[in-house]
Amino acid sequence: MHEQIRRRSVRLGNLLIETGLTVRALAKATGYSKSTIHKDLTERLPNIDAALSEDVAKILAYHKSIRHLRGGEATRQKWKLEQQKLNELAEKTD
Repeated sequence: MHEQIRRRSVRLGNLLIETGLTVRALAKATGYSKSTIHKDLTERLPNIDAALSEDVAKILAYHKSIRHLRGGEATRQKWKLEQQKLNELAEKTD
């Protein structure tokens, strides 16, 4: 494994632990793809730093366990905003 990939994997692992971001948010913040980040954290990091990998795995497992709640909340917010727009439009036409 190239040293650059090794350093990136450790840097991403530390960043995930510090911020608690999701893989998607981490990808947006760093400019790497979600696939690259996921591969670095789940496949490469265990071979580089086992202790860091365990901490990262806990955070990723937590995110996986609440993803249905996070998705449901996003949908709820979307429809709430749509309803507000419809109400405002109805008030303007009255």
